[in-house]
Amino acid sequence: MLTELQKKNLLKIARETLEYYLSGKELPVIVEDDPLLQERRGVFVTLKKKGELRGCIGYIEGIEPLAIAVRDMAIQSATADPRFPPVNYRELKDIEIEISVLTPLKKVKNAEEIVMSRDGVIIKKGYRQGVFLPQVAEETGWTKEEFLSNLCMYKAGLPSDAWKDKDTEIYTFQAEVFSEGEI
Repeated sequence: MLTELQKKNLLKIARETLEYYLSGKELPVIVEDDPLLQERRGVFVTLKKKGELRGCIGYIEGIEPLAIAVRDMAIQSATADPRFPPVNYRELKDIEIEISVLTPLKKVKNAEEIVMSRDGVIIKKGYRQGVFLPQVAEETGWTKEEFLSNLCMYKAGLPSDAWKDKDTEIYTFQAEVFSEGEI
C-alpha cells in the first residue's frame, strides 16, 4: 500500500505537528503532492510512551486527505484521548508515534469471517459502537471470543455477548501499521 518514503512523510508530519502544537507554535502548512497521501483514508495515530499506550484517536473512514488526517489525529491523540491527561512538550522525547492507515470497511455476516491479527473490527448496535485495530489481537493475546467480548463491553458499552446478536452489525478492515521505531 504505502512506500517507505510515504510512511516516512506521514511520520514526519505527525512528529512535526506535535512539536509545533505542543510548543505553542503555529502549525506548518502541509503541501503534499503525492496522490496517495491526498486520498481520503481512515487513519489512527497512536502514541506510546516507553512502550505503553499514551493516546490513540483516529478516523475509521476517510474524512479528509490522509496527510491532513494524520496531522489532525496526532493532535487529538496527544490532547483529546479521554483515557489520558494531555501530552506535554517535555514528554515528546519519550513518545513513539505509530500510524495505522485503514482499508475501507467491509460488513461481515458473522464472527467466523474475522481473521485475528489481520482484521480490525467495528461492532455497531443501535447508537453504540466500538472499534479495535488489528494489532489489539496481537498485543493482548486474546482469543476471538475474548477480543469480541472486550470490544462489546469496553469500547461499545454493550453486553459482552452482543456480538452474537443478529441485530449487531460487524464490520472488518485491515490496517497498514508502521512506527518511528521501524522506519
